[in-house]
Amino acid sequence: MRVLRGDILTEAVQGCLEKMGSHLNADPGKPVDYQMVIGEQKVDLNPSLGKTIELKFSGNIFCCHCGRKTNKSFSQGFCFPCFKKLARCDSCIMSPEKCHYYEGTCREPEWGETYCMVPHVVYLANSSGLKVGITRQTQIPTRWIDQGAAQALPIFQVHNRRMSGLVEDLFRSELNDRTHWQAMLKGEPEPLNLAAERERLYGLFDQRVSHLIQTEQGAEVTKLLDTEMVEIAYPVLEYPVKVKSINPEKTPEIGGTLLGIKGQYLILDTGVINIRKFTAYEAEFRAIL
Repeated sequence: MRVLRGDILTEAVQGCLEKMGSHLNADPGKPVDYQMVIGEQKVDLNPSLGKTIELKFSGNIFCCHCGRKTNKSFSQGFCFPCFKKLARCDSCIMSPEKCHYYEGTCREPEWGETYCMVPHVVYLANSSGLKVGITRQTQIPTRWIDQGAAQALPIFQVHNRRMSGLVEDLFRSELNDRTHWQAMLKGEPEPLNLAAERERLYGLFDQRVSHLIQTEQGAEVTKLLDTEMVEIAYPVLEYPVKVKSINPEKTPEIGGTLLGIKGQYLILDTGVINIRKFTAYEAEFRAIL
């Protein structure tokens, strides 16, 4: 894969979109570095802030797993046959507490062993307000960046995805588990003391978590008492007053000044587009000097 770094891209690159790449800088004052991943190329996006960019969609969609041309994308980039057979497209991905690996009915047991039967983290985040979430331990901090979180704090480590989902499910009675993307794109949320929230929630849910551990054979749930909150800054020059979503299926040629990047969204002066939503869509991208 060819990586185009630093300079503003003036020649168009073409291929199927993937979710944007991101890198959290060690200096919390520096914003996340983003890359457009398109075909076999990665293009640094931060240098294009304040410049005009263009995305032109061909109308073609190629399954991100098998490469088959498809008229419709399922589960962010899959053709229908792959959507029906792959474990990563099963309903338990969105609702991990419904994981059925232990029943012997996982669509792809080997995939499940690699991605689900591994340590996960339950975390608190502040993207559009306080929320609870889960992710594989190896996906920190990528998961938080993809959600546009300004602050994040791991609070439990668990031994597999299903258990993380069961713990998260307990916390849903007190917390939201979703990001309100329109609010996230309108500006930075009010800062929260996530360490204080962690202690408050430990007190509220200690008994229920203990009961869950007792009822789930082999459960491993560890409180993360000493983890530090992570703060994330995004490359945004200006937030929109009104969030207008751009759909390339209705507007295949998209252009405008790049005002910012947050989560998996490009913020243009003409609207916002969720790049991850259009994984596997064939497009042409360039920045204009």
